Amino acid sequence: MEQELSCEQVIEQLLAYLDGELGEQSRAAIDRHLSRCRECYSRAEFERKLREKLQEAARVPAPARLRARIDDLLNEY
Repeated sequence: MEQELSCEQVIEQLLAYLDGELGEQSRAAIDRHLSRCRECYSRAEFERKLREKLQEAARVPAPARLRARIDDLLNEY
């Protein structure tokens, strides 16, 4: 019989899960947990959507003025 994961265990592995870095058994255990735990499922969906938004934002180039300000800040350090 397979041991069920706790919410804490799922959250600890959630980013690796979303990045596809877990083995088959670990991924299946998290899938099972997410199918029965609304709170963890909501957290996983939030993380997925946040990643999608960040990827979309990364495709839009920053305005030249912002890039110049960042370059100035980086050159100060």
